[in-house]
Amino acid sequence: MESNRFLKGIFYFLIFMSIILAGTMLKVLESFFKPVVLAILLASVLYPFVKRINQKFKIPWLLGIIIVYIVFLIIFSGIFNILSSSIISIVESYPKYEERFRTIYHTIQAGFSANSDSNILNFFFDFNKDQTLLENLTQQLNVLPLLRNFAVNFTTILVAFLKSTFLILLFSIFLLLEMKFTKKKIAAAFSSENSTKLHDIMSRIATDTTHYVSIKFFISLATGLLVFLCCLIAGIDFPLVWGFLAFILNFVPTFGSIISWVVTSLFAFLQCYPSPFPVVFIMISVLIINLVLGNVVEPRIEGENLGISPFVILVSLSLWGWLWGFLGLILAVPLMVIIKIFCENISYLRPIGIMLGSERHA
Repeated sequence: MESNRFLKGIFYFLIFMSIILAGTMLKVLESFFKPVVLAILLASVLYPFVKRINQKFKIPWLLGIIIVYIVFLIIFSGIFNILSSSIISIVESYPKYEERFRTIYHTIQAGFSANSDSNILNFFFDFNKDQTLLENLTQQLNVLPLLRNFAVNFTTILVAFLKSTFLILLFSIFLLLEMKFTKKKIAAAFSSENSTKLHDIMSRIATDTTHYVSIKFFISLATGLLVFLCCLIAGIDFPLVWGFLAFILNFVPTFGSIISWVVTSLFAFLQCYPSPFPVVFIMISVLIINLVLGNVVEPRIEGENLGISPFVILVSLSLWGWLWGFLGLILAVPLMVIIKIFCENISYLRPIGIMLGSERHA
């Protein structure tokens, strides 16, 4: 009995040290692991479509992969072109919004000056009326060095982005090709009992990850469409941009929806001031959309199988955000789902899987 406890203690210590080592490797080899992880998730999401095309229409596996990726790239290109046009329109409309910002700022400044001997607003932001908004922001926030560095490194950043995109597509294509033979390989590599258990674990990870990503995608898409419609109804400029922003940030649990709501509301205030009705409409409607879809609809669709403790979600957001930045925030929950499923299917790690789950799993 004592020897078993001792061995179990050594086992958990080794797991702890392995987690630290894995975290160090993920940080140091960030440029390598990012494309690989994204390729695995992309392949997991596209695998059901390739499989369905292969089984229902009797199309060869490789040709099914090509068809799915062509459709994926067409959709991505269309979204990119629409967003590019919207961003160009924003840049062209910049002088109008700068003038509105100056009007709002001076109105608020006059209100503070009339009710106080000291200008509290200038304590936070010393706006020089003889300079443009961009010049004021550059001077106050000291963003000029950052913009200069970005401009100098833009070519390097663009090349790195294209390289990563190419690697992600290449890795995911070859992974999809391998997925067709995964079951046979596992059966040949392990004994009958172990191969069955390993296949079940991998199947559940793939199913639940695809389930989570698909639900998150459609909930985010619904959020983006509803925000787009609300902005359209309220007459807010560039509704497609705010809808797309809500769609992207909804992948970041909790904080993404808050950021989207704040940014959209601030722009509505900037455009519609001094009229309060469009601003109030946008603030209330976007808040209701995020609350209903994020806190009512999404948990009911996901069910209990993917339940992760809210505390664990916050910790994983902090950890993966530190490791991989914004991409880490998006991948934090899917990766925690994978870790939870993996732990639940190994007897020694099952207590960790239970601790990672939400209250209803206890």
